[in-house]
Amino acid sequence: MAHAAGPLPQGGAFVRGQGAMTSGTTSLTIDQSSSRGVIDWHSFSIGNGNTVAFNNGSGATLNRITGGDPSSILGKLTATGSLYLINPQGILVGHSGVVSTGGRFVASTLEICNDAFINGGDALTLSGKSDASVINLGRISSSGGDVFLIARQAVVNAGTVKAPSGTVELAAGETVLLQDSASSRQVFVQAGSHGTVVNEGRIKAAQVSLQAADGNVYALAGGGTRIRATGTTTRDGHVWLIADSGLVRQQGRIAATNADGSGGTVDTQAAQLAFGRHAAVHAGQWNVSTPEWTIDDAAARALQRSLSAGTSVDVTTTGGNGVTGDLGIASSLRWQGPASLTLAGYRHVSVTTGTTIANEGAGNLTLRADAAGIDNGGSVANHGTIDWSGSTGIVSALHDMNGSYVPGTILVNPAWVAPQDTGLVTQVTNYALVNSPGDLNAIQSNLAGNYALGKDVDLTSGPGAFNSGLGDYPFAPYSGQFDGMRHTISNLRLSTSSGLFAYLGPTGVVRNLTVEGSVSTTQLGSLSGILVGDNEGTIASSHTAGVITATEADATGGLVGANSGIITRSSSSAQVISDGTVGGLVGTNAFLRQTFSPAEIRQSYASGDVVATRFGVGGLVGYNFGDITQSYSTATAHVVPNCNSLGNCGGGLVGTNSGTISQSFATGRIDQPAGPANGPAGVVGLNAVYGVPPQPIISNDVYWNTQTTGAPVGVLATAFGASVGGAQGLTTAQMSTPSSFGPTYDFSPHGIWAMPPGGTHPVLRWQLAH
Repeated sequence: MAHAAGPLPQGGAFVRGQGAMTSGTTSLTIDQSSSRGVIDWHSFSIGNGNTVAFNNGSGATLNRITGGDPSSILGKLTATGSLYLINPQGILVGHSGVVSTGGRFVASTLEICNDAFINGGDALTLSGKSDASVINLGRISSSGGDVFLIARQAVVNAGTVKAPSGTVELAAGETVLLQDSASSRQVFVQAGSHGTVVNEGRIKAAQVSLQAADGNVYALAGGGTRIRATGTTTRDGHVWLIADSGLVRQQGRIAATNADGSGGTVDTQAAQLAFGRHAAVHAGQWNVSTPEWTIDDAAARALQRSLSAGTSVDVTTTGGNGVTGDLGIASSLRWQGPASLTLAGYRHVSVTTGTTIANEGAGNLTLRADAAGIDNGGSVANHGTIDWSGSTGIVSALHDMNGSYVPGTILVNPAWVAPQDTGLVTQVTNYALVNSPGDLNAIQSNLAGNYALGKDVDLTSGPGAFNSGLGDYPFAPYSGQFDGMRHTISNLRLSTSSGLFAYLGPTGVVRNLTVEGSVSTTQLGSLSGILVGDNEGTIASSHTAGVITATEADATGGLVGANSGIITRSSSSAQVISDGTVGGLVGTNAFLRQTFSPAEIRQSYASGDVVATRFGVGGLVGYNFGDITQSYSTATAHVVPNCNSLGNCGGGLVGTNSGTISQSFATGRIDQPAGPANGPAGVVGLNAVYGVPPQPIISNDVYWNTQTTGAPVGVLATAFGASVGGAQGLTTAQMSTPSSFGPTYDFSPHGIWAMPPGGTHPVLRWQLAH
């Protein structure tokens, strides 16, 4: 049938599913009665001014073109649901073409199996050897789904593609997996074709992906932002540019934001990278991955523009494709603001002579050798200048133990002050990487060194062995900085030592570390914790899980046995069993031995079972001489012996208190077989003056849950003139309401505390970021 205004699809018939077709002079309507249908067409083109409409509800229609002509969409193509257009001869949406669907739109030169489509599984495989292209010069949009343009040879967008609640993905490959996902990208090239993906138009969606596994990706642009990912409540704003063994060329600006307005993520992965004079990424995070790279002037300008726009950048070389994987910085990088830069080389990282890396603001810099953590001798060499004299951020250099570090010229800020609760000591820190049990064991030979975990370390595998805690009281403290970099040490097994760090000295720091495992000791008078036995230093953002058992012990805790230092933003979910003073987080919280000022525990919590086999127990701390604030316990406390009013009972938060407790609470059940009729105690078992310090204080912003603890009183007993303090009992309903906690608990967006949706008690705001 010929039409003066141009063609309409010809020779269509349902081969799967049911429906009817109504043809007019300039229009064609397909009313599909089944949820899914497959139509074979002899040809499928739409002339300028013509319309093809699919009324397929919220279902899907697969259109396969069996004739020898490409599809040319110059008019309007609509669908209420999802629409698949498969034509091995190629697909063109012309300048006047408009495609609009309520669900998914797929245009591909690769074939799809009818049965797989009709069955409607989570994944579809597209494959084929067509050399034709999919090209968009017009406008493609999906109001409620995704847009996928897929071909073996070339995919080009020079028009506009929009999917405000879904993904827009352009992919070139011979075999492609199309996988349903409500929160991430859905197209994965499984077999490459040396194809090309080009975007020189505009793409706007929740997420965007351009992928040509062994081909090239060209993110070209004129003015403005040509690729923009805006995110939704279920999808973060994310852009992927992927050419694993090919080239990614970026010439314009790419933007990614989340639905709440925060910065999204852009991932660039390619064998080769090229940047035009206007290239930049405006997002929260830009991750760049390539086998080997020397950052030249063009790349430095793209990185600088992105960093200055507030985008943190993480560059990693992988060592793939048979290259050494070194990362060189051959052009200066200067930016202002809070964005951070990580430069991680598969092997070596080097800053060339005459090159400057500088920040003015709060940006951090990390120079990381041996990015894979395989002990390949990775070194960091700065032959240029690192200028942080105008920055409040930090600089970290990480190299292998069998590598080296050349600091070069580093300018620091004389007014720099470590942010509270971070455990940082210096603005610029050089670390040796711990990548294996053997590396961890080697710390014993230099207990004053600075170390960082290069990856998660499983102590049951890998070279070397670790079976003895680091340091030894009183003559061999660990006195350096150990940064876990938010990694985990798992399967710790200690039977002759009292913790991963047996003794952390006054200048020692452990931060950003999680330890999972077991500690068991029968040492008389031991101070035992999974992380640290005896702490005189600083522990920040560190966590433990597992089991610790101690007999003939002095003090035992899930995190630390005895604390004479500072513990902040840390936790333990470990089960703790001991015949000594026992607490879910800390056994004894005492005095700083150097100054006799109170030891501190703040913004920390315990959640494991705590079992006292002889003396009293505290859900958080067994015996407190120091300061506890902004902390809590949900631990179940078990008192095995019959308790009495002299301190053998324990409390939901602290067993015996001779210090200060403020802005803290307990919710865990206290399980004791027998005891005083007025017990157990929701907060403190015994409040007592110890020696000649001031009156122990339990402030009126300390609470316990009267229902979950089973405790009718906050303090069971007092001694030597101490008062019961001001602790208050709350019901579960009251514990679930922020206003119950009075003015000292800050629940503001940047406050210490938060009440999760459906929560039965507050949590520390830092927990929400973990």
